[in-house]
Amino acid sequence: MTLKELAQALGLSPTTVSRALNGFPEVSEETRKKVRAAAEAYGYRPNMRARSLATGRAMAIGHVIPIQSGHEMVNPVFADFIAGAGEVYSGAGYDMLISIVPDDRQQQAYEDFRTKGSVDGIIVHAPRLGDKRIQLINDVGIPFVVHGRASDSGEAYSWVDMNNFRAFERATKLLLDLGHTRIGLVNGLEDMDFAIRRRAGVEAALRAAGLKVNDACFFSGEMTEHYGHRAMTEMLALPEPPTAVLTSSMIPGIGIRRAIRESGREIGRDISVIIHDDDLSYLPNGREDPLFTATRSSVREAGRAAATMLLDIIATGDHDPRHVLLEADLILGRSTGPVRAMATT
Repeated sequence: MTLKELAQALGLSPTTVSRALNGFPEVSEETRKKVRAAAEAYGYRPNMRARSLATGRAMAIGHVIPIQSGHEMVNPVFADFIAGAGEVYSGAGYDMLISIVPDDRQQQAYEDFRTKGSVDGIIVHAPRLGDKRIQLINDVGIPFVVHGRASDSGEAYSWVDMNNFRAFERATKLLLDLGHTRIGLVNGLEDMDFAIRRRAGVEAALRAAGLKVNDACFFSGEMTEHYGHRAMTEMLALPEPPTAVLTSSMIPGIGIRRAIRESGREIGRDISVIIHDDDLSYLPNGREDPLFTATRSSVREAGRAAATMLLDIIATGDHDPRHVLLEADLILGRSTGPVRAMATT
């Protein structure tokens, strides 16, 4: 079916149908829904080259990954985010362009996106403390949405984030309610925004309970299984090891569990562990009987939310900052229990 035939079936002009399918704001929402429903029913697929020429858009969204953070390409969190965003792009007729560049070439990558007209918007990943990319992309002038937030940034920008502070504050309070007072944290890199907020949540709960932070039990680093194993091994060697540990990912959580088993202790009985579970598609924590007690959020849903927000900014031209803060669930699993006397050898 052609655009003209679809218009005839709807009793509308081809111009109105084209504008409805391409998200022009002068077309009413009722008409857009009507046209899209008919296009789906008739199996109409737009000519993307013609659509790009008609709208002046590239019909693509950019994701810039600096080589310094190249691990993001194999990070399951990144993969699930892209899967969620990709669902939205595909439904709206957009492609995805992923650019991997040296860290000091990011500005050039964003400027190339603008000068070449290769993308209509950008998703920014893994924001850090005072992230300079926010101002950089604002200056370049391409619509963008940040997955996360950049602590201490004075720039106005749109973002989708999980309430990391609240999630880890709640998790720490659960451990306190179970009688734990020696609590450790195996966190992400210390300048990553999510890690900053998660540590702040743990510290806030400890302070509210009248407890001090034991820096010997607080770790930051790349969230690998080996890192989790090393951090837990070091904590178990302390004169007074923690009786409970929180970690920012299931991946170091697996290493933590290995270290606990190697010490002859049992997770959930001798040492309680709470992970953050991004509800990853290929690394499930379980549904009916979760292995780990966890703060859980769907990174795929975050991808959908960020992509939907960005496409709406592009379609409407409304660049006023908008924000979505997702709350995490607290899932009880087999890795937590009441505090008990723990052998130190």
